[in-house]
Amino acid sequence: MDVIKAEIARKRKLLEEKQLVDDKKKFFKRGDLIAKNNEGILQKQGYKKPESNETDQSIHEGYNFTGEGQNILPRNEVIRRLRERGEPILLFGETESMAFSRLRQCEISQPEANRGFRNDFQEAMEQVDQAYLQEMFANTSTTKEEKKNEFAELDETVDWESIKEMAQKMGRNNKEYDMDVIMTLLTYILKLWNDQIAGYSKQEKMSTKVKMTRVIYTQTKEYVKPLFRKLKNRSLSDDILESLTDICKHLLNRNYIQASDAYLEMAIGNAPWPIGVTMVGIHARTGREKIFSKNVAHVMNDETQRKYIQGLKRLMTKCQEYFPTDPSKCVEYVSKKDRE
Repeated sequence: MDVIKAEIARKRKLLEEKQLVDDKKKFFKRGDLIAKNNEGILQKQGYKKPESNETDQSIHEGYNFTGEGQNILPRNEVIRRLRERGEPILLFGETESMAFSRLRQCEISQPEANRGFRNDFQEAMEQVDQAYLQEMFANTSTTKEEKKNEFAELDETVDWESIKEMAQKMGRNNKEYDMDVIMTLLTYILKLWNDQIAGYSKQEKMSTKVKMTRVIYTQTKEYVKPLFRKLKNRSLSDDILESLTDICKHLLNRNYIQASDAYLEMAIGNAPWPIGVTMVGIHARTGREKIFSKNVAHVMNDETQRKYIQGLKRLMTKCQEYFPTDPSKCVEYVSKKDRE
């Protein structure tokens, strides 16, 4: 009997410590006891119950994890963010605090993981929308300064005639000079395109046509960045440099049909098998010696090369628009009246 009385006294003391019974209250609900036990377990794991004076209690329902140097985040928010990223809300043998730490690690290592796969055109659309909002809320002087700084490397004295004079010395086994002339010409066309877009009024910028033009310009500028980097670092391959030299010469002579032919030769090649297959079986192909790097389709090498080759074609089209010539030398000739 003494053992039974001691056990009853111990349990009664535990209930009094949990404030479930006292001298006036002789009974308690089983649910209150379970809630008190769960509260003790959660507090040991690093959770705290939100205080009554916290704002917006509908958001901070339940227990929040309080890590060292980390913001308080409710469990339902942790579950929502993990599901957005396609992560399990709780791994086997993992506590809720460990799940919160796993979420923080995912957010640091992959901040944009929940946005999914998008193409380059969508990203360019977002950049244009963001730039348009900045133009609306920012000062016009600041916007103009940013546009000037974008082409700060290009000298203001550079024009079409000066580039034409520079191109007369191209193709004389001076690769660095050829790369400088090519980069100057392409940057000059980009600058003209940027000035054309900047010259639109606010009403015109709200139209769909101008918005699509800005998107294509933004996308082209991103596409040709690897080409500019190779030209600046003098790391462009000889076969592509030779083709670019021919293209730039034809552009400066305003012979856009020959420039287009040189572009197609660089992009898809003129070999019988343009993907570069030189050997099938044990016997050599007929005319195998005619297949070399200049005849191979460079557009199929990698994605980066495909993009700047596509961007180069867009710049060639804008060059024909800004510097027109006889219709017999133009590719898909469109008069100025038809464009308007």
